[in-house]
Amino acid sequence: MKQITLTKSEREIMDLLWNTDRPLTATEIVNLTPERTWKKSYIHLLINSLIDKNLIKSDTLVRTGRNFGRAFVAIDTQEEFEIRQITSARNFSQDSVPALVSVLLESVSSPAVLDRLIGILQEKKELLEAQSGQK
Repeated sequence: MKQITLTKSEREIMDLLWNTDRPLTATEIVNLTPERTWKKSYIHLLINSLIDKNLIKSDTLVRTGRNFGRAFVAIDTQEEFEIRQITSARNFSQDSVPALVSVLLESVSSPAVLDRLIGILQEKKELLEAQSGQK
């Protein structure tokens, strides 16, 4: 997967969608970003760009006055997006995983989180061993 570059304007829209618990229309996005760095007339260009980058999708149709408008949601959570950015970096490989996990573990202070990680690792190991046994 290729690393995705977001413009400042696209990032503003993504931050709004990630922090809103419902789909938003283009008009709502404009109205909810009073500090935006882009002109409100650019909203459709920005939305189309985010759709092309496979970051948002049209979720529902919403009645807006006499018409209907599309409402948009982020395809991935912000956390999933940020992780994909790291793992799609040009020099990232499976050999990078231990270093990445080591850095992430520096912020862990809960034994319960470590127990969950041990479980995830054990499941992955069993899956890989089962797959290699089938070959």
